[in-house]
Amino acid sequence: MKNDVVLSAKGICKSFPGVRALHNVDFSLRKAEIHALMGENGAGKSTLIKVLTGVYSKDDGQVYLDGIDGEIQVNSPHDAQELGISTVYQEITLCPNLTVAENIFIGRGSDRFVNWREMMVKADALLEKLSIPARAKQQLGSCSLAVQQMVAIARSVDMDCKVLILDEPTSSLDEQEVEMLFRLMRDLKKNGVGIVFVTHFLEQVYEVCDRITVLRDGELVGEYPIQDLPQVELVTKMMGKELDDLSDLEKKEKVIKEHAEIVYEATNLASAACPNPFNFKIAKGEVNGFTGLLGSGRSESVRAIFNADKVTSGDIKVNGKPVQIKKPIDAMKNGIGYLPEDRKRDGIIEDLSVRENIILALQVMKGFFRPLSRSQQDAFVDEYIKALGIKTASTETPIKSLSGGNQQKVILARWLLTNPQYLILDEPTRGIDIGTKTEIQKLVLKLAEDGVSITFISSEIEEMLRTCSRLIVMRDRNVVGELVGEDITQDKIMRTIAGGEDANEK
Repeated sequence: MKNDVVLSAKGICKSFPGVRALHNVDFSLRKAEIHALMGENGAGKSTLIKVLTGVYSKDDGQVYLDGIDGEIQVNSPHDAQELGISTVYQEITLCPNLTVAENIFIGRGSDRFVNWREMMVKADALLEKLSIPARAKQQLGSCSLAVQQMVAIARSVDMDCKVLILDEPTSSLDEQEVEMLFRLMRDLKKNGVGIVFVTHFLEQVYEVCDRITVLRDGELVGEYPIQDLPQVELVTKMMGKELDDLSDLEKKEKVIKEHAEIVYEATNLASAACPNPFNFKIAKGEVNGFTGLLGSGRSESVRAIFNADKVTSGDIKVNGKPVQIKKPIDAMKNGIGYLPEDRKRDGIIEDLSVRENIILALQVMKGFFRPLSRSQQDAFVDEYIKALGIKTASTETPIKSLSGGNQQKVILARWLLTNPQYLILDEPTRGIDIGTKTEIQKLVLKLAEDGVSITFISSEIEEMLRTCSRLIVMRDRNVVGELVGEDITQDKIMRTIAGGEDANEK
């Protein structure tokens, strides 16, 4: 290894049943650098981290660590910690009911009796050294998320870590907390620690990192000095598109009605998960969409519209009239339907039948003291199974037995049965075959022709081009642009995501 390389991985391969998660991936981390590990969902970032920290065993490849001859074997997170490789995850894994000092030193040593005074003195000295605004005797749960993250880092530093892996540490922090964390990262860098930084926030990468490694579909795209990779090029490498080769797919002509009735309008809308207020409106029969990289805030935005997450601010109008939408049932009663991003977690009820899953939303709206008759249920379900081409042995088949595409059609049927005037579809085609994807896209355009307003979100830009007449572009939980009509091209989408046309010119 080069003298300045603290951690090196060569030819890492890892597969799971039916999935090749990593294929021949190289990665190197230098001393005293902050190195961004970038890639879209499923690119292999988490798998690589888990291989390096002993959560997963690698199928092939070698890992080397500065100061140790030959390759190292990391068989568990404890092994990684002993070797000086520490990881701080997005979810705090410390104990909020214990003091800051106890969290720093918990599990250390084997003495039966703890010298509490000495522990507090050491903890306060460490906190002061790292400029962490907390006291040793303070209960960890009383600290902000940023300070809790910093305490987890302090624990790693006190254990003489050579490599610090930060996995999405800023996803729940505000701007001031992020800057506090960045100050600590820069101090650790000055002291020779190599830091791997995983984030979906592009601006943060360019603010604090020295180099970038990009993964896509489990393979290494490349490793780049930060100054050699403008944001727009980073986006293209993550998404697998080259700007010069982009061509829009043929799509059905979409008419933009300038004076169409506004069905839903929100002003200064924000939620616990989407704290930056935004304005949004959609006209009758319009198909619009939120686009941006994973983690940009697109899903959080539509969850705020449906109130799937607690809304903290905003004024809402439906059909021009002010309304109060404080929970999902309020949204449903105002004609809003929502197909969530994660159909298994938030969509289907696995142990219920196809029939029960389809009639669920309508029954909730009617109230459980006004049950649909079985004949009504059968009539509705038969109609939508036929209309959407749902492949199922019977209406009583458990939905978990259906393919992913047919499960998605069942959830679509659930919302169509409520006769919505505004339908939100978050990743409706993820993980389903190309034939079903095409059917769903055609259905979206047909519903729009019939006057239904639709917000459509997809990680595949081609789908957005086919379906949307207006795109709201998001980056780092902020709306950074809006594209309409002929301006909706892959080139302009990616340039807007990356920070604009002018910001990235060479």
